[in-house]
Amino acid sequence: MTEEIEYVRGDATAPHGKGPRIIAHVCNDRGGWGKGFVLALSRRWPEPERAYRAWYRERASNDFALGALQLIRVERPLLVANMIGQHGTRRGGRGSAPVRYEAIDEALHRLAPEALRLGATVHMPRIGCGLAGGSWDEVEPLIRERLTGRGVGVTVYDVVG
Repeated sequence: MTEEIEYVRGDATAPHGKGPRIIAHVCNDRGGWGKGFVLALSRRWPEPERAYRAWYRERASNDFALGALQLIRVERPLLVANMIGQHGTRRGGRGSAPVRYEAIDEALHRLAPEALRLGATVHMPRIGCGLAGGSWDEVEPLIRERLTGRGVGVTVYDVVG
């Protein structure tokens, strides 16, 4: 069953709907948390940042790497999906953006069975397209293939104002 992506204007940290909801966003692979959408998450809940920083600190003994996924319950029935889909935090010498589409694809691939198991919908800003420098034309097909194509409902939030 293929779902359509629902686009709304609003705050992805206040996802619409009832039942289990996962707020998905892209993190970098350098342990940095301090700009962009993560600030909105941290204003609402301390757990996603705390979990991400511990995950990074202990990376020698866990799966922290590009393409990895970390799910954190912030309140019933909300979870946050920290997805490692950005290499570093700045553009490279030739202007290459930090976004890594293959890593976002892998993280979404890991997210789908978790969302299905929980009966959850997935809510997100335009992941990988802010500070990571990605193109929505590249990211949207990954969401369609990995999530909506498997029957996971997805809502994308565009900031109001």
